[in-house]
Amino acid sequence: MATLSNTYLDLVDIYRRQDPDGSVADIIEVLMQENEVVRHAVARECNDGTKHRHAIRTGLPSVSWGKLYKGVAQSKSNTQQIEDVTGFVEASSQVDTRLLELAGNNGNALRLSEAKPFMEAMNQEIASGIFYHDQKTDPEKFTGLAARYGSLGGGGAGNQIVDAGGAGSDNTSIWMVTWGEDTCGLLYPEGTQAGVKHDDKGEQRVTDADGNPYYVMEDCWRWNIGLYVKDWRYNARVANIDVSNLQADPTDIDGSGNDLYHFLRKAYYKLQKRRPITGENKGGTVMYCNRDVLEALDALGSNGGASDNFIRLKPMEIQGQEVMSYRGIPIYETDALLNTEARVV
Repeated sequence: MATLSNTYLDLVDIYRRQDPDGSVADIIEVLMQENEVVRHAVARECNDGTKHRHAIRTGLPSVSWGKLYKGVAQSKSNTQQIEDVTGFVEASSQVDTRLLELAGNNGNALRLSEAKPFMEAMNQEIASGIFYHDQKTDPEKFTGLAARYGSLGGGGAGNQIVDAGGAGSDNTSIWMVTWGEDTCGLLYPEGTQAGVKHDDKGEQRVTDADGNPYYVMEDCWRWNIGLYVKDWRYNARVANIDVSNLQADPTDIDGSGNDLYHFLRKAYYKLQKRRPITGENKGGTVMYCNRDVLEALDALGSNGGASDNFIRLKPMEIQGQEVMSYRGIPIYETDALLNTEARVV
């Protein structure tokens, strides 16, 4: 059982968070990862409560050459109705009211500092879910990208997957995602707000491990979120990147002399259109990978010659921040992408 000092703030925690003059210091968390995905994605409100229904066009109508005094053959496009769902993740933080009295005027700052780790934990859970959650196996969650792009070939989203050859269970992926209202984005339930909702529950009576009562100030946090993919052609996945092979020799990760750029090129040309994010507006094509992949891309780019300048990494500026890019598509690192993916078949 966790001790109180591991679960709640104590006096030691207060002094760790204070400046020498007694004010609560601004806590800078050493984050394990940043949720770049949510920062770029567009979000829209569901049109059916906690669900969102939309039609995916699966076929175009036929057209014909006209002829005088002849009619026009009738035709129509083919569509498929899709339903995407949302779920919610929540957390609550509690601070002993006696501790807040000792903090004096810094009580509110103390409550906020205690809430930050909870919000970061939610942030990481959402980032992981955007890639890996699957409502079929976990009904309370939404369906992420990997479940939608989870089988090679066969038409549809499977055609957007590039197989990098990894056969074991130490694989990872690179994603090219085009965020947009008609392509791919995040959902929030009808009549609610996008993002994290904070609810100040005020003073609450709780009990300790021995059943003895005391009082805390409680903050609750809830994040309602889902994901939709309206047009699978605007996303691409380089799957089955063998991490051990990548780390051993990034110039030959599949045993056939191919490096990452070989597979990135294939994924790039699978995209229906390439609309890189270039300004303050959300939406556009972004590339996501983890730090091991990004390091390998950097190493391969550093070894490239003058003739490789176009296909290797290049710096670009977005909203005052310098990021690396591939063929004009900005690349963002996320630890939500694991090195333990099973082979996609």
